Amino acid sequence: MLNSDAWGLSSSGGPLAEVYDVALVDLDGVARKGHNRIEHATESLNQAHHQGLREVFVTNNAALTPSQVAEQLGTLGIECTPDDVMTAAMACGALLQTKLEPGAKVLVVGGSGLLQAVGDAGFTVIHSTEPNAADQYPDAVAMGYAPTVAWADLAEAAFAVQNGAWFVASNLDKSLPLARGNAPGNGALVGAVQAATGVTPASAGKPSPAMYLLVVSRTGAKNPLVIGDRLDTDLGGARAAGIPGLHVLTGVSSARDAVLAQPEYRPNYIGTDLRTLFETHVAPQEGPDGWWVSNGRAACVSDDGKLELDSQGPNGIDAVRAACAAVWAASDAGIKIDPASVPDFQVS
Repeated sequence: MLNSDAWGLSSSGGPLAEVYDVALVDLDGVARKGHNRIEHATESLNQAHHQGLREVFVTNNAALTPSQVAEQLGTLGIECTPDDVMTAAMACGALLQTKLEPGAKVLVVGGSGLLQAVGDAGFTVIHSTEPNAADQYPDAVAMGYAPTVAWADLAEAAFAVQNGAWFVASNLDKSLPLARGNAPGNGALVGAVQAATGVTPASAGKPSPAMYLLVVSRTGAKNPLVIGDRLDTDLGGARAAGIPGLHVLTGVSSARDAVLAQPEYRPNYIGTDLRTLFETHVAPQEGPDGWWVSNGRAACVSDDGKLELDSQGPNGIDAVRAACAAVWAASDAGIKIDPASVPDFQVS
């Protein structure tokens, strides 16, 4: 596991796919984008799998069952079985078990994945809080994203929470990366219920470390690696769980976001896409003129907090790595970073 005091980029000592035994792979923005492929993702995941890296797809999306997730990934050519999937819905069921007795009534607002997970966790699933409904007055509300969630569903959740039901969210992602752009995620839906009730929900999804720790326990991983595209959820959860994290730039968080990341969201490795699994990552080194990487790309931060890159310009993943090292070191030393000095890196 990771030393929580190690806030900088790491050296892997070999290709990531060979160094780590289990990869905890985020779904949306890493393995796929909506129902579409992400360039190099399918080939890289399958190659790493054939080389012996166990892959478990860990997603904050609670709408689908593990079988449905595996089926969708199969249509993209990614080798996966239901046993290779851990959803926020499953983590939500585990969280409910920490406070509720078996058979307790849970109002589920979400898709088939959450319905199945709550039922599998031993609870009675109900759908209404109408005064004349036989299944009124739930002990808890479990809420997860599904494209079918409507105003009436949010209202039922609000009514139950106002009547004392424990409010539990599968995750709090405000956006969901799809092929056409970022759509409202479960956090946006939960926000409507929270605004109506004034109640903040408990959350089972990332950045809570619960799902990651469940995967480690179930697989017996000795040297796991989190792979994600979101700093605030995927990589924040990795830090919380004490597991090294790889940030790939195929989803929500950009290279600039990584450079400006707070310590609790910083990745240990950063790569353009999943082909980086076959690279040996070397941590940037500090020299007299700033931080540099193996090809000579260098970056430093001036006394007034401005990031300065070498004359080759802000291009390429090595420039990003050097910039991360320079900005993180300066920030940790108490220098206030000027965000305007950090460019939008070109890493394609």
